Amino acid sequence: MPEHELQTRIRYHDTDPMGFLHHANYLIYYEMGRTELLRSAGGNYRQMEEAGLFIVVAKAECRYHKPARYDDVVTVRTILTKVTHAKIVHDYEMRRDGELLASATITLAMIDREGRIQRIPEWMRA
Repeated sequence: MPEHELQTRIRYHDTDPMGFLHHANYLIYYEMGRTELLRSAGGNYRQMEEAGLFIVVAKAECRYHKPARYDDVVTVRTILTKVTHAKIVHDYEMRRDGELLASATITLAMIDREGRIQRIPEWMRA
């Protein structure tokens, strides 16, 4: 299955007062990884949205193993694990120097401008 690795630095404004990456902000980093995976495969969110198709999170399961801290350089690994007619599933790992900090599975759905579920386009399933 397609996968992508993104190396990035934990930003100050994403941390809590103790300097740890806030638990809700891990999803931002996973979205960055997902966007770059799509881009590396020739896809483009902007073009999809201009065509009236939007990807939304239907389910997110996160597991926090060790904290990420402000200014850590982390690697976000995004793995496309399943694509059906109605959903896209990715697995994620966030690592610092090879050490697993967090993992997640996120299920996406595609909708139109009115919020109605749409079939995943063939080019995305391929």
